[in-house]
Amino acid sequence: MNDNPALAAALIILLGTAAQWLSWWMKLPAILLLLIAGLAIGPGFHLFSPDDMFGDLLFPFVSLGVAVILFEGSLTLKFEEIRGHGQTVTRLVTFGAATTIIVAALGAWGLGLLSWEVALLFGALVSVTGPTVILPILRSVGLKKNAANILRWEGIIIDPLGALAAVVIFQFVAIDTADPGNLLLILEIFAAGIALGAGAGYAFGWLLRRHMLPDYLHNVGALALVLAVFVASNEIAHESGLLAVTVMGIFLANMRDVDVEDILDFKESLTVLLTSILFIVLAARLPTEAFTANWTKVAALMGIMLFIARPLSVLISTMWTPLPWRERAILSWIAPRGIVAAAVSGLFAIQLDQANVEGAQLLVSLTFTVIVTTVLLQSLTARPLARLLGVADPEPRGILIVGGNPVALAIATSLHKLDFEVILADTSWDLTRKARMAGIRTYFGNVVSDDADRRLDLVGIGQLLALSMRAPLNTLACLRYAREFGSSSVFRIRLADNAEDVAAIEGRILFKEEATLERLQALIEKEGYQIKVTKLTEEYGFKEAMEQQAGDAIPLFAVSKDKLVYPFAEDRTFKAGPGWQVASLVKPAAEASPKETSAIDRAKSHLDREMQPKLPE
Repeated sequence: MNDNPALAAALIILLGTAAQWLSWWMKLPAILLLLIAGLAIGPGFHLFSPDDMFGDLLFPFVSLGVAVILFEGSLTLKFEEIRGHGQTVTRLVTFGAATTIIVAALGAWGLGLLSWEVALLFGALVSVTGPTVILPILRSVGLKKNAANILRWEGIIIDPLGALAAVVIFQFVAIDTADPGNLLLILEIFAAGIALGAGAGYAFGWLLRRHMLPDYLHNVGALALVLAVFVASNEIAHESGLLAVTVMGIFLANMRDVDVEDILDFKESLTVLLTSILFIVLAARLPTEAFTANWTKVAALMGIMLFIARPLSVLISTMWTPLPWRERAILSWIAPRGIVAAAVSGLFAIQLDQANVEGAQLLVSLTFTVIVTTVLLQSLTARPLARLLGVADPEPRGILIVGGNPVALAIATSLHKLDFEVILADTSWDLTRKARMAGIRTYFGNVVSDDADRRLDLVGIGQLLALSMRAPLNTLACLRYAREFGSSSVFRIRLADNAEDVAAIEGRILFKEEATLERLQALIEKEGYQIKVTKLTEEYGFKEAMEQQAGDAIPLFAVSKDKLVYPFAEDRTFKAGPGWQVASLVKPAAEASPKETSAIDRAKSHLDREMQPKLPE
């Protein structure tokens, strides 16, 4: 590979993409497989040497890549989210993170592995979890909602905060602070990074707010500006570039009336490519000597990270809060490290090497060891521990509904009244607003986007109903969430324009053959059909409930006695017996024909119970 740069670059991209796909298929954080791939082709089998191949171009390439990654991460940091997710999350990303930094630094320094300055930098790097590693674990563990949301939002918020802390500490490590003149240099670095980052963020936000850039230039313009700000800041004050792009992202994310979602989607896609390449390259350049450290001391440091730093961080962060001890215990165990730790440590190692700072390569190997140890160990043990502590949900009962049209909203409202957890997702602000006004949780955006992977809270959600007017979106949603919920738990509605093409489309087909989305919507909007929920008894079964509407009722879903939702589908059969509830789309009683009136009168007592918002005991 070293003799052919083009071949090496192509193979690295292919290997990174394969690792990303394999991690998706295995439901593991991608960073784990990327690091293993890099270690295999580098120090493992000596197939690839980044320093020999790229030479002087390695540092600029890695620097620009890390700058984009940090900018993308900082775009997710909104101050309102820190305030809006509870006292525990706020403490974890502040006092908790500081505790982790100090304990990890003391451990690495006390064991004689790193100097105090480099140990402090190590502490900052390993204080960051991140959504890319925490979300796969949360989805496989199935934690109860409260604990899962704390871990999820900690990972999202601490990602840019930890990166910022690492960048700040790096300035003190790379520059000799004993010289008074160097303290002035550090102040110049901070002044240049903060001023240029804030100025660029405000300027770009001003352009977006006033629509002075065409839509097709938003993403390219943001990328060009990030790279320009990074390089310009470094030219003004050496090593201030990372601080500048981080401040720029944070500033842009918190400007009012500035929509950065499209930019964020683009940057996330770009970040997937960059991380795939960077992690393989950074892992491959680790020398064999980096793995000849005193592994007794390394194991002791891992023990400090797992059994002292994290539990102490959680203990301090949850003091005087009503959080149960069982949830505190699971929070103390789950804290995998991720992208920021790997990417920034690799870049800092190159810079510290150039500055002749001792322990640069050991910093990377220790950071990678923490990543692999926490991801592997916690992925394997988190679910058994959650079950042992009784903080795992026995079975997710909630429903994710794709689409905000009248049919989707009616079904979501009916399920919500029955006390089921429902998320309605749509790309229309007006449609999601209607759902929110009805008290339903919503997600404004594309459910198959990277943003949904990062921000869509699926805790307690176990089924998908794809009810969008867009057949391709329904298909993609079923493909995406079949691995999340299981192929038997993803359903899609039939559309009139592709009613015959059912075999080739993913997702189980909902409702009767003639019950297309267009027909159901017409029944609701033009004929006033409503969803009625009827409880079945020994005397009044499913057959009687359907006959009540003279065959005009369209059964939508059933709720079992143990409060599980069973959507009616073409390939599904189940026996709805006494104690079950059946939701059907029915003709309004006021418009019933004379022939149907007697049947409705006989069922009046049952219909009175149908509008009850709670599940019967």
